[in-house]
Amino acid sequence: MSATRKISLTGVQATGTPHLGNIFGAIEPALNLQKTHTTYYFVADLHALNAVRDPEQVRRNTREVAATFLALGLDQSNGAFFRQSDLPHPELMWLLSNSISLGDLFRAHAFKAAKDKGEEGTLHFGTFAYPVLMAADILLYDADVVPVGRDQAQHLEMTRAIAQRFNFHYGETLKEPKELILTDVAVVPGIDGRKMSKSYGNGIEPLRSAKEVKKQVMAIVTDSKGLDDPKDPDACNIFALYKLFASTEEQEKMRAQYRAGGYGYGHAKLALLEKIESRFAPARARYEALLANPAEVARAFAEGAARARPAANAVLARTRKACGLA
Repeated sequence: MSATRKISLTGVQATGTPHLGNIFGAIEPALNLQKTHTTYYFVADLHALNAVRDPEQVRRNTREVAATFLALGLDQSNGAFFRQSDLPHPELMWLLSNSISLGDLFRAHAFKAAKDKGEEGTLHFGTFAYPVLMAADILLYDADVVPVGRDQAQHLEMTRAIAQRFNFHYGETLKEPKELILTDVAVVPGIDGRKMSKSYGNGIEPLRSAKEVKKQVMAIVTDSKGLDDPKDPDACNIFALYKLFASTEEQEKMRAQYRAGGYGYGHAKLALLEKIESRFAPARARYEALLANPAEVARAFAEGAARARPAANAVLARTRKACGLA
């Protein structure tokens, strides 16, 4: 891995098969950083334990995330892709835990959301301490930047605060990361017009079977205009999704068809489906092959952990020494 490039760190939640919003809004922007940064990607399987109690589901979701990234173009030659649980994230978390106050954790999103619902008394420690483990995730690799959405900027602020307090007590030990706000990523509408989200159940998941993808596309909500009626492309969910795939010329052609009439929403859905299949059919085949071969996924994780371990061990050794443990 290049020592001259800046280091980018991306944690990936294990939430199953991705939808177009995940792919265009997070996965592809993260993978594009391979061109300009030394990249570390990890599956946040320890964080997943906050919400999932079924061990087989944790394993399955972790494999699906790995298969997704590998199918969509992950290249380990310029970085590493690994499981959080394979590296010493928890130990660094413990060393950092004395560098953050309860007041800081009370202001964190997870606690405030639980408090707003009146559920702070039932919040378990894993969720409460989430910001500390997230700080360890980032600081363990001397990350320069962390690509995040604007709504996640608080996590980076807390990570920097933890690093600053640790450095104040123990000397300059930990690198303070910066957020990399990706402002040009697509906002992808779901089949009901709301933002595509697993919590809404309104996604199109292009790595599922062709039959399932077609069913999702054909379920896109439209207005009641008939085949012969002129239609407004800019008020249509189908067209909004089509623009993610189509060239400017193709978009203008569909715009004209919408406005002229004689072009139904069924025609537009089939045009969108054709674009999705053209773009994702090869990745789907790779994804399915990986899920059918867990040993290949395990090898990828082992290779990634081996690549990441020297950097993680160096930071951990430095931190242990600063604390007087070495």
